[in-house]
Amino acid sequence: MSLPATGSRGARPSDGPTDAVLTVDHLDVVYRAIPQVHAVKDVSLTLRRGEILGLAGESGCGKTTLAYAVNRLHEPPAEVTGGTVTFHDRDGTDIDLLALGDEPLRRFRWDKLSMVFQGAMNALNPVLSVRAQLDDVLRTHRPRMTRADRHARCTEVLELVGVDPARMNGFPHQFSGGMRQRVMIAMALLLDPQVMIMDEPTTALDVLVQRGILHEILRLRHELGFAVIFITHDLPLLLELSDRIAVMLRGEVVEYAAADELYARPSHPYTRQLLGSFPSLTGERGGFLRTGDGAATAEPTGSGESAASPGSTVAGATPDAVGTEAGAPGAQLTKEQP
Repeated sequence: MSLPATGSRGARPSDGPTDAVLTVDHLDVVYRAIPQVHAVKDVSLTLRRGEILGLAGESGCGKTTLAYAVNRLHEPPAEVTGGTVTFHDRDGTDIDLLALGDEPLRRFRWDKLSMVFQGAMNALNPVLSVRAQLDDVLRTHRPRMTRADRHARCTEVLELVGVDPARMNGFPHQFSGGMRQRVMIAMALLLDPQVMIMDEPTTALDVLVQRGILHEILRLRHELGFAVIFITHDLPLLLELSDRIAVMLRGEVVEYAAADELYARPSHPYTRQLLGSFPSLTGERGGFLRTGDGAATAEPTGSGESAASPGSTVAGATPDAVGTEAGAPGAQLTKEQP
């Protein structure tokens, strides 16, 4: 289905105070394949200190490619062909991430910007204990730390994410999916980064575990003050969790606004379709699409869009209700500012 493009490429909302920690400016990423794929097109984003920036879009729209490019994790045939990525350190230094050499880049990763990868439950080494994997990060980036200090830090971050430090000697297969996800978040927190990129961190978890993980993210953001780029295809979840949201479609950011603004006044047809794609809890059995008057319909129009306005919801619905209707684990979460 072809959607009309609206707005200007690379457009960004007003960023308000100059408290940015990460700036992506007109970034382009291309896969040098046959045929060539332009996976990220002229993307511009600004991440403020202590905020959660949601990145939404369907599978294959370029979300993870963008995250990998920001963290310089992309490999051939992926290539950054244009734009800049600038990290604004808390000491006042601006770091051009695309210009960093191998050793400065190694020191930068995890220390100032960490990442919880998509499928993070399977990212742990199955033959190493949790203690060994956490300890390895500290031995690599904090070589002067004593063994006792490393153990104390590992204990501290596990307690932060709700994992019993007594289980530190356990192996990944001895942990549930939710516990493994918490261990990955603990690993990302080890070096007290200023930015954390979370790529689908609640995928494959049941809804109650998802809700617990999301509450932990909000609590840790509030207590520690780091900023988060939260990547998911679940727009109702982002409405509850994020301060601002960027919506991607075919490699472009087609809408970029505060979460409340995006919910109340979505400007792009694709955003309205995302908002209208989650089922209502009211209406006739078999009705899947929300309509403005509270009724539901399962019949799409000939163009592939619902007969109802894609951006409409159950009458009287609020942003909090969206997450509840969609079954989103983040429903009713309270966004706390650091």
